[in-house]
Amino acid sequence: MSRKRFAGRVAAITGAGSGMGRALAVELARRGCHLALSDIDDAGLAETARIAAAGGVTLTLAHVDTANREALYGWAEQVVKNHGRVNLLFNNAGVSLSTPLADVTQADFDWIMGINFWGVVWGTQAFLPHLTASGEGHVVNTSSLLGLMSAPLHGPYNASKFAVRGYTEALRMELDVMRSCVSATCVHPGGVRTEIARRARVDARTEAYTGQTVEAARAAFDKLLNTTSSHAAAQRILDAVVRNERRVLVGRDAWWADKTVRLLGGAYQGLVVWAMRRARSRSAAG
Repeated sequence: MSRKRFAGRVAAITGAGSGMGRALAVELARRGCHLALSDIDDAGLAETARIAAAGGVTLTLAHVDTANREALYGWAEQVVKNHGRVNLLFNNAGVSLSTPLADVTQADFDWIMGINFWGVVWGTQAFLPHLTASGEGHVVNTSSLLGLMSAPLHGPYNASKFAVRGYTEALRMELDVMRSCVSATCVHPGGVRTEIARRARVDARTEAYTGQTVEAARAAFDKLLNTTSSHAAAQRILDAVVRNERRVLVGRDAWWADKTVRLLGGAYQGLVVWAMRRARSRSAAG
């Protein structure tokens, strides 16, 4: 797909009410791509539409919970009914959960997997026949830096994002084997300025591991993610679609994480544990 071919195409984006979803919508509209946007944040979605409308493209909005399989299938049908076709799918919606694995509840694990993983699977399955029918399609699934390496207290999030990575890589290979007109790309953002940290579920039991209050830990996590702008992330992702890349590393932190794991293998885990113990000791002393 050449850069100019975004013009006149139709893209469906989940989680379009803020962050990378909004940035993708705005940048695609700037490039002349029509948009089908969804989120559970209706106010945020309306604001995205207001900004993207400056691109002069056709926009449709839908309240869609990506953890709801039937809702995703219904939305896919509605997108094609409204726009005539769909060429690009961005399974971008995601949530975060910080909790010790020894204590994580079934409800919390179901919540994060429902949105982060099953939303990707169901979204892909719902849209794939329509992408194929368009004659030129692309699936873009959002994993994470934590789909490349793990981190203490983020086990459920790690599980969901490693699952997205495995699913998308297998999907890409299957599409390639069949010489499909549809391709797939897995995105691994590092610290991108979005709302995910501020909206994350943080278990109070994390305090025993970090030596920080829940709010202090949330603020630190938010600061850690505040490294790459959503606009820069969107441009990097769309350029990867143009080049049909299999894996996209967004931000220097994602690049370093990938290199670290490749170089050290499982030994990186000991370094993470050492750094966390050191930070915990400093918090206790200070």
